[in-house]
Amino acid sequence: MTTGMERRRPPQAAGERETLTAMLDFSRATVLQKVAGLTDEQAFAAPVPPSTLTPAGIVKHLTGVERFWFSIDFAGLDLPWPWSEEDPHGGFPIAPGETIEELASAYAAECERSRSSIVDADLDEVARGEDQTFTLRYALVHMIEETARHCGHLDLLRERTDGATGH
Repeated sequence: MTTGMERRRPPQAAGERETLTAMLDFSRATVLQKVAGLTDEQAFAAPVPPSTLTPAGIVKHLTGVERFWFSIDFAGLDLPWPWSEEDPHGGFPIAPGETIEELASAYAAECERSRSSIVDADLDEVARGEDQTFTLRYALVHMIEETARHCGHLDLLRERTDGATGH
């Protein structure tokens, strides 16, 4: 699985924007690291009953969250809504025929679009999406929290699937 996203530790002494974006990129790369090497069967299985969470579902969810927060709500880009009318809050459904490789590639591409969507924005800039009042700083902090939380889910799912652990 080649995504072009390298996992690098964030700098420990940097400015606010570099710290925030590097921390988010570290978590993004961790998501991809956690699903690397899984077969489709493993990625689409829910190994921790009664939860229905799957590694593939988490990656797909995070892809939608990236689009929603950065490209649609913050940058105000006219892009397709990431979720269906049946699942308007961004659950974890997988469509028939999807593969973990495709989902990971889509996630990496959406993260790149997110980076491009905010590259020239100031941390205090307010979102351009309709009825949005949050700043880029808030969006970055929120996405660090959301992505890191799901990395924790992926840690558990991966360990339960094949015993792989890591940091």
